[in-house]
Amino acid sequence: MTSSRPDFLPEAPSANTITRRVRALTYQFQEDTIQSIAYVSMFLNTLTPKFYVALTGTSSLISGLILIFEWWYFRKYGTSFIEQVSVSHLRPLLGGVDNNSSNNSNSSNGDSDSNRQSVSECKVWRNPLNLFRGAEYNRYTWVTGREPLTYYDMNLSAQDHQTFFTCDSDHLRPADAIMQKAWRERNPQARISAAHEALEINEIRSRVEVPLIASSTIWEIKLLPKCATAYILLAEEEATTIAEAEKLFKQALKAGDGCYRRSQQLQHHGSQYEAQHRRDTNVLVYIKRRLAMCARRLGRTREAVKMMRDLMKEFPLLSMFNIHENLLEALLELQAYADVQAVLAKYDDISLPKSATICYTAALLKARAVSDKFSPEAASRRGLSTAEMNAVEAIHRAVEFNPHVPKYLLEMKSLILPPEHILKRGDSEAIAYAFFHLAHWKRVEGALNLLHCTWEGTFRMIPYPLEKGHLFYPYPVCTETADRELLPSFHEVSVYPKKELPFFILFTAGLCSFTAMLALLTHQFPELMGVFAKANPESVPMSVKIGSVRGKHHARSPSQLDFCQLLVFIQEQSQVWQLVSCYVQLQSISQPLGSSALKHVTDPS
Repeated sequence: MTSSRPDFLPEAPSANTITRRVRALTYQFQEDTIQSIAYVSMFLNTLTPKFYVALTGTSSLISGLILIFEWWYFRKYGTSFIEQVSVSHLRPLLGGVDNNSSNNSNSSNGDSDSNRQSVSECKVWRNPLNLFRGAEYNRYTWVTGREPLTYYDMNLSAQDHQTFFTCDSDHLRPADAIMQKAWRERNPQARISAAHEALEINEIRSRVEVPLIASSTIWEIKLLPKCATAYILLAEEEATTIAEAEKLFKQALKAGDGCYRRSQQLQHHGSQYEAQHRRDTNVLVYIKRRLAMCARRLGRTREAVKMMRDLMKEFPLLSMFNIHENLLEALLELQAYADVQAVLAKYDDISLPKSATICYTAALLKARAVSDKFSPEAASRRGLSTAEMNAVEAIHRAVEFNPHVPKYLLEMKSLILPPEHILKRGDSEAIAYAFFHLAHWKRVEGALNLLHCTWEGTFRMIPYPLEKGHLFYPYPVCTETADRELLPSFHEVSVYPKKELPFFILFTAGLCSFTAMLALLTHQFPELMGVFAKANPESVPMSVKIGSVRGKHHARSPSQLDFCQLLVFIQEQSQVWQLVSCYVQLQSISQPLGSSALKHVTDPS
């Protein structure tokens, strides 16, 4: 049975036709390649040494500028700019996919819990030992001319004030409505003026028609309740000394206590009264806590301890203020270590969030038992006792939670004023802890010596802290970014784990050095560097060299001969690949050729 050829298919070319076409294309490719190489060789022969000096000098300058920018960006943001751009913008364009995305569906519940814990550890917390803005932070600015608080930190404080000191019913009371706007003001003087305005409104007397005696015209005169939040703002920002701040907080306590008692009676009358009572509770707790801190600053430590204990008994559920950390610091000042241990036994629980104050205070108490007789030489000879081992393990636990604290306690880094907000396990928390507790560590004989001898051993137990921890979750990777926002620019943020220099910084440094060296050598030895750059001592056309190798009519030096043989080999390989492509095209033709024709076409000779 014969198959008829369709009319619309073109007639297959013969083997001789294909061979001639292949040879013509190969010859044309050879001629074009030889001519291009000859042009390049002629161009290189015409270049002068000045061109190479300018080329290498410009390359060195550009790579040096890139190196400076990369180093500045790495010092400020902790990453390489080129690497960040390539990962964020170029990788999606090139079709790159994150390796972790394919494993998200297979992640276990333990991994998700670990991720949630890592996110919670990156949460910014209110510093329980924060200073007074007017009496302490502003005094530092007046003396040094530096701003100890960042805009991000003060913005978080403004959000806290709006959350704790305002409610939805504030617009019904003129003074509270003014304070609601005052907490949003960015200008300190505008906030202070608004607080004074709120207090002036409360001086207006209102007459209430309550006849004291029947058929009489005697009126009862009542004063509007004073605005406690206005006194809080003035005590925090306008008072220039702790004594002035304490006086204003006492006035705020008198006003806030009255508001709290009234709202407590009406809290079950509706959601509006319940929100108002919650606001008044927050205001009263804040005032009493700051009064206790004023007493602690003024040296009345026992009075401060009593106020903190009473406050914790009266409001046991308000743990968000972390009043127990204020109590721990005051008890350490009194050297009441038994009371400190009792507080730690209550709050150093696995179900409660940890802090540097809890971990390092526990380590201090255990170190206190052995630090006065501890000697590294004696310990290396006889080994560690049980008490010493417990102290070392407590130090390792504390260092794992926050590895930045020992540098400040050992005075390896300079301290600054602590911010109003801290990041747990970060540099900001380490500054806040060391600022108040360094004196307590110095008071215990040998405690800092024991810390100095043992704290670096923690890092040997945790070789990869970002992947796996020992007693806590892996160290969060977000601490450096948050600390740079919380801490002032003049402070060098502590980074853990220590980052190695990115590849692009090393690459640009090597490129800059290499090009600078080439520029210097080219400037000093222009003729010699010109010979090396051209890499062709005789300006002979390339076609003559290739022809001489093919026919072997002329003798060349060994280096020139090898170079020309390499060109001939490349041309022959390109010819073979051209023939292979033609062979593939022949296979796709509907009417196949004979085997002899195919053999004739694919023969390289």
